[in-house]
Amino acid sequence: MGETHNQVGTADKTLKVPLSVRDLWVEYLGERGMVKAVRGVDFDLRPQESLALIGESGCGKTTLGLALIRLLVKTATIRQGEITYRRGNRGFDVLALDEREMRHFRWCECAMVFQSALNALNPVLRIWDHMYDTVRAHNRMPRAEVRQRALGLLRYVQLEPERVIDAYPHELSGGMRQRVLLAISLLLDPQIIILDEPTTALDILTQRTILDLLKRLKAELGFSMMFISHDLSIAAELADRVATMYAGAIVELGPVYDIFYRPAHPYTLGLIRAVPTVTGEFEDLISIPGSPPDLIDLPPGCKFHIRCPYATARCREEEPVLRAYYGEDHTVACFHVDQVRRDADAMWKQHNTHLARDP
Repeated sequence: MGETHNQVGTADKTLKVPLSVRDLWVEYLGERGMVKAVRGVDFDLRPQESLALIGESGCGKTTLGLALIRLLVKTATIRQGEITYRRGNRGFDVLALDEREMRHFRWCECAMVFQSALNALNPVLRIWDHMYDTVRAHNRMPRAEVRQRALGLLRYVQLEPERVIDAYPHELSGGMRQRVLLAISLLLDPQIIILDEPTTALDILTQRTILDLLKRLKAELGFSMMFISHDLSIAAELADRVATMYAGAIVELGPVYDIFYRPAHPYTLGLIRAVPTVTGEFEDLISIPGSPPDLIDLPPGCKFHIRCPYATARCREEEPVLRAYYGEDHTVACFHVDQVRRDADAMWKQHNTHLARDP
């Protein structure tokens, strides 16, 4: 990005993570008032890590992803916070970048694969036009070189390059379009890729192909990946760490094994209980009662307390903050961590008993 006023560190050897987010708040101006879509979010995206954001629709996952590359709609405002991007030993404040620097940051440093490939691609442009226009907007590269790179990337994502590059989006299947978007995101070799519901509306076999492809690309190219999903099975398979979002805030963040087998927040445990297992005896699903709160008129205290079976008077009055439990790498915003952990252990113990009895 060059030597600019927004460089925040040039020789700090402690800078290791490519992306750090601190106290990020995003609001939308709605007809009834301000929608608090993202509230005080803190996290680090580590080198070559896969971080999953999970939660119900409307919890702020996509808004958070768009805020990281400053592609929010005009009615949205980043009220406060810090987004620090790092490559090597230099760090940059993303919120301080001017438009020229942001254009370089998007795609050259951080690319996003949007939900629904058919909507993300212009129906009147061929795939080649999409790829060439992307490079031309962010990088000066000879047309012939772009063509060769585009063909190579289409082949890399397991497509027939000569056939696909001159096709229109409607001439490709859903899985092919999704792989085209992946190829476009890799054109300028970004360090970070954000994926918003990468397997939405795809059949199960095509989902399997996309998941295998994502794992291979990440392993071979070494980028960091943040993906947004409400599908817990995808998070369990792709993620190194998982962040649970509720009402615009991260309420639990930890290693994927801990999140699924030793969750410590009632909402995370509720999400897991609401998903059917594919092994052992059939178990009744337990849905989370109620609905997420109105982001314009949030309740006091813990935003989950209205739906939470563990809620006490303290929960109704005081909002818990993320704290480290059972090791620095697992943070939870809850006053009842130990009780939730015991119930999660009992749930998995019962499940394992069923498996032992009926393998």
